[in-house]
Amino acid sequence: MRTSKWCLLYGLNKGLSFGIVLTPLHFIIRPMENETSLIRVDCVSRYFGDFCAVDNISFDVKKGEVLGLLGPNGAGKSTTMQMLTGNLAPSAGQVWINGVDLLDQPKLAKAQLGYLPDTPPLYRELNVNEYLIYCAKLNRVPSVQRQAALDKAKQRCGLTEVGKRLIGNLSKGYRQRVGIAQAIIHSPAVVILDEPTVGLDPIQIREIRHLIRELSHEHSVILSTHILPEVQAVCDRVQIINQGKLILSDSIDGLQQRMTTSSWVLGLRKAPAESVLAEQAGLERIEVLDGNRFRVFGSDEQLVERLAVTAVEQGWGLFELSPERMSLEQVFVSLTTQDEVHQGEAS
Repeated sequence: MRTSKWCLLYGLNKGLSFGIVLTPLHFIIRPMENETSLIRVDCVSRYFGDFCAVDNISFDVKKGEVLGLLGPNGAGKSTTMQMLTGNLAPSAGQVWINGVDLLDQPKLAKAQLGYLPDTPPLYRELNVNEYLIYCAKLNRVPSVQRQAALDKAKQRCGLTEVGKRLIGNLSKGYRQRVGIAQAIIHSPAVVILDEPTVGLDPIQIREIRHLIRELSHEHSVILSTHILPEVQAVCDRVQIINQGKLILSDSIDGLQQRMTTSSWVLGLRKAPAESVLAEQAGLERIEVLDGNRFRVFGSDEQLVERLAVTAVEQGWGLFELSPERMSLEQVFVSLTTQDEVHQGEAS
């Protein structure tokens, strides 16, 4: 049974509002979230018996943002999405959808949600118009507004020309569009998409990604995907879940910074002995790639310039000196494997 809570807004401090959350046992003072946050997750956990599938995660998504949710299989990503959509109750913590507590007022909160599961919930025997009108009724769109809602959803999802076609006769790309249309037909504040581009061809993937970016203009979007380049192409922020824990929450710009490394590839036609290179000031480590190419490591900002000057002065025949960047896949693998190593050490 959930502990009852009372929230008291008690003042402003340098433009920041604070709240006191009272319980029978304790109180906490914490900053209140920005009013533009359309989804807020606070200290959410989920247990299945003694197994902790999701461990005390917190985050928020603001209007206009596309949040990419990543994680290896079994990481807790699907469990998190089920809790966000109200299909699974958290063991602890709270979820707010557009300011409405999902556990206290589930119907009101779910009315603010649009959800596309990994397999779109389509009725293949209906045509597109029939199905979307049915979805509008399920989402309690008033009868006088249904035609306008239908037209808007079809226009945004590129379905205007296929309204009278049977869903079963549509291509997979168009079926995905119909799935997204049912998720937005009631103009929800938050749209949650689970693997929306799986199985599509490159042209369809590009079209769906463009559609997702368009949706973010009016909604908060949470995108679950295993396609790492999709995160870079579509998302504003990325979160990585591993073993039930949130191990990374960063902007795409911040992620780009993580992808830079302090290593360079050095190519020399007349390479000196490795020991001579190792003596260069600021060089922390060197790896031999082949007879004429090396990977050099160092955090000194002047290292590259000194290497270039020395190579010219010594006549080493410099033909390459280029920075190396980690791919998003390498960042993902590095973070998740490090977390597994730490878990193993702790046990």
